[in-house]
Amino acid sequence: MLSNFKRSTVAGLAGVAATLVAGRAMAAWNELNLPVGVTPISRQAYDLHMLMLWICVIIGIIVFGAMFVAIVRHRKSAGREPAQFHHSTAAEIAWTIIPFVILVGFAVPATRALINMEDTSESELTLKVTGYQWLWKYEYLEDGVTFYSKLADSSRAAIYKDPWQVDHYLLDVDKPVVLPVNKKVRILLTADDVIHAWWVPALGMKKDAIPGFVNELWVRIEQPGTYRGQCAELCGKDHGFMPIVVEAKSEAEYKQWVASYKAEQETRLAAVSASQ
Repeated sequence: MLSNFKRSTVAGLAGVAATLVAGRAMAAWNELNLPVGVTPISRQAYDLHMLMLWICVIIGIIVFGAMFVAIVRHRKSAGREPAQFHHSTAAEIAWTIIPFVILVGFAVPATRALINMEDTSESELTLKVTGYQWLWKYEYLEDGVTFYSKLADSSRAAIYKDPWQVDHYLLDVDKPVVLPVNKKVRILLTADDVIHAWWVPALGMKKDAIPGFVNELWVRIEQPGTYRGQCAELCGKDHGFMPIVVEAKSEAEYKQWVASYKAEQETRLAAVSASQ
């Protein structure tokens, strides 16, 4: 009985240890790999990345495996004469056709993904984003909501602290972008002064905001939550102080936010009018 108990205990501890090791390995893998993201585009990009990664791994195993086999099995030894040949037509055809087929295999899903990324048709909401040195302006074209978003004062004060001891270091804003989940949102990007770039990794998209030009992208966020990003184009001395915060809410919560924001705007306008 005691022996069975010991075996069960050892097996249980081994299982716990294996789970912890697997968890740590998965965490390390997630830190080194691309994030999966929370949009169809981000998942499509991740799947394409993993497909190409494993194909390259297989090719590497074959190539380096053949190389090491040749090194080990055909080492120079006394009295051996090396093979005398200049070329092989079959080998030349093979190493031309096989890479071509592999590249075509890469191109088909990659082209499909790129076409999907650029398809902003049938959007249900349009958000215009304008980059300034060093803040963002957001305009909800259908809902009539407009505001500026900049680095929060509390986040700016954190520059004097240890970055590893501060949550969301330099990634908090005074007014986050609010978007509804499961809605296709078309985002128009431009800038007022220099080139900026609007980038939120979890959304799987990054595009330049260029003065005098309108870029566009789309997102459909599938999970409620808070997603952070920042300007990804060097735009001057405060480039590192242009964070982006997107809050994804349910449709009901989004409509409630729009209504409360409009009411707040009307209250401010009424107060300004009364003071004049």
